[in-house]
Parts: sequence; C-alpha cells; structure tokens
Amino acid sequence: MDWQSAIKGFRNYLKLEKSLSENSIEAYTRDIDKLKQYAETLLPVLKPDVIVLNDLRSFLQWVNELGMIPSTQARILSGIKAFYKYMLIEDIILSDPSELLESPKIQRKLPDTLSYDEINKLIAAIDLSKPDGSRNKAMLEMLYSCGLRVSELTELKISNLYLDIEFIKVTGKGNKERLVPISSTAINALKQWLEFSRVHVNIKKGEEDLVFLNRRGSRLTRVFIFMLIKKLAESIGLKKKISPHTFRHSFATHLIEGGADLRAVQEMLGHESITTTEIYTHLDRDYLKSTIIQFHPRS
Repeated sequence: MDWQSAIKGFRNYLKLEKSLSENSIEAYTRDIDKLKQYAETLLPVLKPDVIVLNDLRSFLQWVNELGMIPSTQARILSGIKAFYKYMLIEDIILSDPSELLESPKIQRKLPDTLSYDEINKLIAAIDLSKPDGSRNKAMLEMLYSCGLRVSELTELKISNLYLDIEFIKVTGKGNKERLVPISSTAINALKQWLEFSRVHVNIKKGEEDLVFLNRRGSRLTRVFIFMLIKKLAESIGLKKKISPHTFRHSFATHLIEGGADLRAVQEMLGHESITTTEIYTHLDRDYLKSTIIQFHPRS
C-alpha cells in the first residue's frame, strides 16, 4: 500500500469511526506525514505496510535528533500507534509494529494560571461601551466559570443553554457531550449579550443557533479570542503569557484549591482520564505548602 492511500484511509477512519474534530484529524495526519517523509529518505523507500519495529525506533531517533521536545515526540508516537491500529483493524497488516514502542519520558509541565484578582482585572478591562463589549465579557466569564476549551466556546449553541437550571451542554473532543454548571455571574453576562446586543446582529444563514458571533453575524475564530485576551493582558500590564486555555487551567486550579473533588473536576473539564486532571493536584500541593509556611506557627 502507498502512503497517500494509507493516509487517506486513516483520515476517514478518524472522522467516521473515531468521530474526531477536523483539528485533531489534521494533527494526526501531520504526525503520519513526518513518518512518510522519513520513509522516503530511505533506500529502498519504505511503504507503510512493510515498516517494522526497528524502522519505527529509527524514526523516533531521527525525530529526537531534529531537536523535538519529549512532549512532541510523545504526541507523534501516539499518532503512529493510532495509525497502525487502523491498519490492523482494516487487515492491511497482520501485526502491529508500534506495539512495543516506548514513549519518551516527559515531565508534566504545570500550566500557567491566573489569580482570581487577575481574572477580575482582565474582565474589568473590557470596554462595555463598544458594541462587542458585552459579548467579550460573556465569553471570558464563561471560559472561567465553566472551564471551556476555546473550541467549545466558539461552537456553543443557544439550544444547549439551560440557564433556568444553571447548566449548559457542551460538545467536547470526539463529539462527546457533557453538562457543565454555569455561575450566576456568567449567566448575567450571557443574558446581557443575548438579550441586548446579539439581537441587533444580522446573522448569517446557518449560524442562527450559535451563541457568539462577530459583527458580520458569523462564528468567531479561535485566533480572534486568543488575540482579544492578549490585548486585554497588555492593557492591564499583565506579564504572564496567557491564552484562552489559561482560563480553563485557572478554573480547575481554583476549584481544587477550594477543596473540590478531583473526579467532579474531571467531569466538568471533560477529561477522559483522571490522570489528565491530576496535574492540578501539583498546583494544589504548592498552594498547601505556601499556606503552611505563611500561617503555621512552627514555620
């Protein structure tokens, strides 16, 4: 089998069988394309269905020598394993050459977070006199109040708002839906946008159910929200390097610092594995340590 056919089939598998988003499919495809590039440097050129374990080990060594960090190498390995799982399911290969591949050891980097005061300052920096001010405030309130991914925010639908019972339904990775509580502060900001500003937008056909729209009535991009947060950070002199995801990290960290159950936070974040959520317990330990140092008489 040639690479082009294998990658095309893999994309269809990820879309139809795994129900992954287009962004995830593109990420997996890029990883397999790196393996393809490596295979094409060899003589004879290796086809995807004849690659063996030693070839994959040599490829990972090649990736390492290119200077890619361990977390990137681990992600590429994950893509390769998914690719050969697909090949095995489709009976293109008889055995999985990636089965015994070991992932590089990586240190889990603690995510940057914002303090409650910094979040308040960022939201307060929004100019509510402008037409899009109420929208921008509602978006930031929801990023922090609900711990949403930026893609979940841009795809949020009016039909999935249950504000009377203070919940919203979110479609996350792999088209998995979850219910997330929403605070009264975020509800008030959302109502200001929906009832007083959004009603004046000339909405593009097909976008009528989306909560957040630009001035032309179309859905917002992730880049737009990233740039909005960057400008707000600059306006208050915040030196931290932040993104929309920083609000999600802060949401989780503040919950756990306040004593929230780890599994409850896992559900709200839409993490498939509890180990993904456990990174926030490291932040919690630092918080506890600083509290002991500051307040315990024996310190």
